[in-house]
Amino acid sequence: MLLTDRLPPAPDPDILVEVFAEWAFEEQGISLYPAQEEALLELVTGANVILSTPTGSGKSLVAIGAHAAALARGQRTFYTAPIKALVSEKFFALIDVFGADKVGMLTGDAAVNETAPIICCTAEILANIALRSGARADVGSVVMDEFHFYADPDRGWAWQVPLIELPQAQFLLMSATLGDVTFFRDDLTRRTDRPTALVTSVERPVPLHYRYVLSPLHETITELLSTHEAPVYAVHFTQASAVERAQALMSVNVTGREEKQAIADLIGKFRFTAGFGKTLSRLVRHGIGVHHAGMLPRYRRLVETLAQAGLLKVICGTDTLGVGINVPIRTVLFTALTKYDGVRSRGLKAREFHQIAGRAGRAGYDVVGTVVAQAPEHEVENARLLARAGDDVKKRRRIVRKKAPEGFVNWSDKTFERLQNAQPEPLTSHFVVSHAMVLNVISRPGDAFAAMRHLLEDNHEPRDRQRRHILRAISIYRGLRQAGVVEELAEPDPEGRRVRIVGDLQLDFALNQPLSPFALAALELLDRDSPDYPMDVLSVVEATLDDPRPVLYAQQSKAKGEAVAAMKAEGIEYEERMTLLEDVSWPKPLDELLTGALESYRRAHPWVADARLSPKSVVRDMSERAMTFVEYVGHYQLARSEGLVLRYLADAYRALRQTVPDEAKTEELTDVVEWLGELVRQVDSSLLDEWEKLAQGLDTAGEDAIEEGRPPLDPAGFLRSPAGVTRNTRAFRVLVRNALFRRVELAALRRWDLLGELDREAGWDGERWREALEPYFAEHGDSTAAIGTGPDARGPQFLTITEEPQRWLVRQVLDDPAGDRDWAISAEVDLAASDEEGAAVVWVTAVEPLGGL
Repeated sequence: MLLTDRLPPAPDPDILVEVFAEWAFEEQGISLYPAQEEALLELVTGANVILSTPTGSGKSLVAIGAHAAALARGQRTFYTAPIKALVSEKFFALIDVFGADKVGMLTGDAAVNETAPIICCTAEILANIALRSGARADVGSVVMDEFHFYADPDRGWAWQVPLIELPQAQFLLMSATLGDVTFFRDDLTRRTDRPTALVTSVERPVPLHYRYVLSPLHETITELLSTHEAPVYAVHFTQASAVERAQALMSVNVTGREEKQAIADLIGKFRFTAGFGKTLSRLVRHGIGVHHAGMLPRYRRLVETLAQAGLLKVICGTDTLGVGINVPIRTVLFTALTKYDGVRSRGLKAREFHQIAGRAGRAGYDVVGTVVAQAPEHEVENARLLARAGDDVKKRRRIVRKKAPEGFVNWSDKTFERLQNAQPEPLTSHFVVSHAMVLNVISRPGDAFAAMRHLLEDNHEPRDRQRRHILRAISIYRGLRQAGVVEELAEPDPEGRRVRIVGDLQLDFALNQPLSPFALAALELLDRDSPDYPMDVLSVVEATLDDPRPVLYAQQSKAKGEAVAAMKAEGIEYEERMTLLEDVSWPKPLDELLTGALESYRRAHPWVADARLSPKSVVRDMSERAMTFVEYVGHYQLARSEGLVLRYLADAYRALRQTVPDEAKTEELTDVVEWLGELVRQVDSSLLDEWEKLAQGLDTAGEDAIEEGRPPLDPAGFLRSPAGVTRNTRAFRVLVRNALFRRVELAALRRWDLLGELDREAGWDGERWREALEPYFAEHGDSTAAIGTGPDARGPQFLTITEEPQRWLVRQVLDDPAGDRDWAISAEVDLAASDEEGAAVVWVTAVEPLGGL
């Protein structure tokens, strides 16, 4: 039975707690812990609660109680989390508890059931609501999960703004690593005029045992497996070391035959792509998981699902599992107590340590959890030498102890002990003022000056930083006035505004993607009749997206390598080569045009002053190279970052769909957009399928699901293969065209080896390709321009597709310098195999003059 159906008609606190406790026991099989009961009693009586209890102590159940209390009072309640994965997870969990009609979700992309009484969203979404509406916002209760993100330097402002701007709301702030929160208790009480209860507990439902080990890492893991302390979460602080350790464990017999069969049954027909996918397939079938942010989302979710089923004995990962994902782990093994934070290597902070260590020992799974810290390698080696010497004093004296490598940040058993006993560091404020914030406040009803003054003078910043924020806000406001974006009114308008935004400014459009309006304006600078127009539109959109740094660095590295080879061939001396290399970077199409255009645009639209234009070519590069996702990842050696690559491609697809108006789309550009969407969907359909369902609202299938009591979106959909790639004929034609043109490009470069890799199964190895094209190059010359690969060569006049029920027959004509067009590549496309593979499966049948076909 849904909890909604049990709620009493009148919000009597005692009855609410009794009803909730009964539901928790009957439906969840859970008896409330003392800290849970204390927090619920405070919530049902209207108090704020700061819940600081260990991981696994049932904070999620308290959050459900907060939502139930708000529903009983007829109030709207918001749940916020730091990452979309947690928001989505909570969305489905709350649907199971309250029913699909009672729960909605807001993301930066779209919304589903946004008028529901319970809303799941990221912290930034609620912060923007608070800025735009203040105390008038329809927010009766707020549950802020993982509240320690308040101290995040980049995003912490979003956790602070609701506390300042929503005095009417009741707050539940939750985290396992809050530290001293006396300030927040007093501050919330003052702002909301409600008592604020601090509910803490150091007692874990599952106690933790700690130990420091001097054995080699491989032996440590083997011992943990043999002593039944699995599942083991081996925490690494680089993605590379996590994958390397997982592969090294393949020599260990981790699971038995029955468990391996259970893994195979759960995996079913889950599709692993080439590259890292094949590696992960071997690992998980052996009972070993890998989990880090660079993986494809569906791979991470597969690992989580297998772990939740108790089928993975070891998970080698970074600290990504430390951000609230619910995975049962018995032992957390720290392979180091230091990490590189993007600037320098440093010791772990107490909050970081406790956040990760808290994953060990889950209620309902374990009676005890274990946290193990691995000694540094030089310390392990010294211990080995001492053990070999035994009690022989002379031998022990002769031992030359190994020292830590130069620059190594050391740790020891004392470090481990200190971290265990240390309280999490105090949460520090990271308030920021931006154009988006000022425009949000101006758009709300009432006196914007008073609202902004309150926001600037009553935040959590020290007074010296408040003064800097005030000066920043004044500067922003003056810029908006001078640009004619806002104007002051002689008399307040009917909603009490003394200043307003001029005209029909697309506020949401501009604020969610600050440079999207600029991209729309920049499209007018492009030549629609140019063959480069579709790619130039891509470049405009890509310049407004966040940089995928690993991709750009890989592009730059490859460009430098090619430049060095070319300069060596020209006989350029070393020192001059090094000087010239300083100017080599990743490709930046339309850099000069867009940079100049943005300077002009800023003068009339100053709110984009905070945004940074970044010309780059990732989607364009992939399209021009006619590469599949797997080929592109392999070309730039991005296997450890393929998840980041895919997220960027998905962001580019959404931006193209949202930003480029229909009147600006040509047939060729529409083909590119369709190709990109299908490419992303075939690699990992979860990224687009969920977004498109959210963007459309609840479709018919969603409404049917609600009537049947099921969530409208399927959180386990990643286990199914996406719909066949041939279903979208337009996108599939582009995939086929790209597959053929990839062969044209490789032929132009005489890369017989790569052509052989593509077509060996069809009987076309590199030697056969070379022999087939020798007459062509003898006739048309052997320069790199002998086969055209420019925009014209990609045109439809060079490609013929004959569609048949089970196959397509394809002819790709080569663009020769004389314009004879008398050579072609012929191939068959296997439609059924393409659907199985998620890509165009092409079988080359001939490479010869047209007269010979």
